[in-house]
Amino acid sequence: MIIPEETLELIRQLSDARGVSGFEDEVLDIARKNASDIADIHEDCLRNLYMYPKTNTGRRPLFMLDAHSDEVGFMVHSIKPCGTLRFVPLGGWNVGALPASKVLVRNADGDYIPGVIAAKPVHFMSAAEKASGAPADISSLVIDIGATSAEDAINNFKIRIGEPVVPDVCFEYNEKRDIMIGKAFDCRIGCAALLETMRRLSGETLNVDVAGVLSSQEELGERGVRVAVQKVRPDIALCFEGCPADDTFTQPYAIQTALKKGPMLRFMDRSIVCSPRYQRFALQLAGKLKLPVQSSVREGGGNNGAVINTALDGIPVIVIGVPVRYIHSHYGITSCYDFEATVRLATEIVKAMTAERIESF
Repeated sequence: MIIPEETLELIRQLSDARGVSGFEDEVLDIARKNASDIADIHEDCLRNLYMYPKTNTGRRPLFMLDAHSDEVGFMVHSIKPCGTLRFVPLGGWNVGALPASKVLVRNADGDYIPGVIAAKPVHFMSAAEKASGAPADISSLVIDIGATSAEDAINNFKIRIGEPVVPDVCFEYNEKRDIMIGKAFDCRIGCAALLETMRRLSGETLNVDVAGVLSSQEELGERGVRVAVQKVRPDIALCFEGCPADDTFTQPYAIQTALKKGPMLRFMDRSIVCSPRYQRFALQLAGKLKLPVQSSVREGGGNNGAVINTALDGIPVIVIGVPVRYIHSHYGITSCYDFEATVRLATEIVKAMTAERIESF
């Protein structure tokens, strides 16, 4: 898959941006620079970013495109006498995957200090610890930044409680195999898809106005979008996601979100039943245009669509997810093929939307 260098650079910047829940500022700065030529841009106190194309008329139904800008991470809870840092999670983590992972801790100067989630050397482990093979919970873990005492951590490293902690990962792209490896693809790959969709729509004649929203704090319970949907007041919506690929964990008959098979459209998860008639319309449109797409029924998970769907008087919504292996960990794997297929489908859905069609959903 050949992808324009500027699009790949956008994905790279968004993936590398340090933006755990509540601290999404770097992500929003990237989006502003990317979209300022095509949209009027506003921000609220929750770090939601609103992008209204300059071609909007104010007289057409409003189509909301949403992607959440935050990533899972951590926050400094306290500093131990030895100088290591206790931390709490921001979003859901597999605790067993954390020891020996490298992180960045923001300090009082706004600098990000490298550290490691401490893994006890096997030489000091008890027989019970060796047998269990994993920590009991995050409260038993600490981050080591190399400080020798609490005073050293505070005075020299300038660490303080309440500061964000992010995985220390740099984006990589293998063009030959079309594989992207990086952090925060949930949902930065969705943010990139939203921004690219808005750019492609900017030259089209539409029957709807568009509002692009990068919503905050999704990983803490869809907090930002609860405010954003009340502000935007859309007639219809589409949520972009970086969704968990299941093709390395699931029996072949049950795989619904495989890498390089196109975007996943979920019928439901534990938070939502996506608008069925709208969902079928999107799947039929993909078939008509010969765009690759996957359908899924999820027994877990949740997303911003659930909040949008039940807001105001009820808003038709679907969720289009770019398959990502190993989300909510330091490293995810995704592909430009799936990214491009997602943008194409989303663009065609917006282009096909009319007031009458929205009413039929």
